[in-house]
Amino acid sequence: MSRIGLKPVSIPSGVEVVLGSESIRVKKGSSEESVMTNRLVTVTHEGDFLLVKPVNDGKRARQMWGTMRSLLDNAVTGVDKGFEKRLEISGVGFRVLMKGRTLVFSLGFSHDVEVEIPSDIEVEEGKDKRGTSLVVRGVSKQRVGQFASNIRRLRVPDAYKGKGIRYGGEVLLLKEGKKK
Repeated sequence: MSRIGLKPVSIPSGVEVVLGSESIRVKKGSSEESVMTNRLVTVTHEGDFLLVKPVNDGKRARQMWGTMRSLLDNAVTGVDKGFEKRLEISGVGFRVLMKGRTLVFSLGFSHDVEVEIPSDIEVEEGKDKRGTSLVVRGVSKQRVGQFASNIRRLRVPDAYKGKGIRYGGEVLLLKEGKKK
């Protein structure tokens, strides 16, 4: 039995949920998110809650039960509060500049790396004003995490010096260098 699937998804005030045959739309103001439905799971709207139940007792239906509930909860949380990931850039001369909807990274390569910001993602520079931190925000948890991961992949933190792009609060265990 799915412990996650048993919990109802609470719908905050101002959030509108429309159940359809192909997808479930969650909307608040200008932000909107949709979740594709699965034929092995039924979703019902009761009061201020969404209830998810499997259609049968098969293994695949039980697997999709908790997954569907988590996807719906992420969609409701995304349109209500949004998701964010913080990135920190560490290294001598490493920085990022915003030029319109483009991020220009100086990461120690012979050239600058340019990354286009998707239309559904918002990026702002951190509070330090040195160009060494970013905040990625959006409605979709998956899209925010994927974009932050793509940025981090440009220069993964070095295991010996710690230089590179890391998530905010990420702790690196540095390896010890060679000894003479």
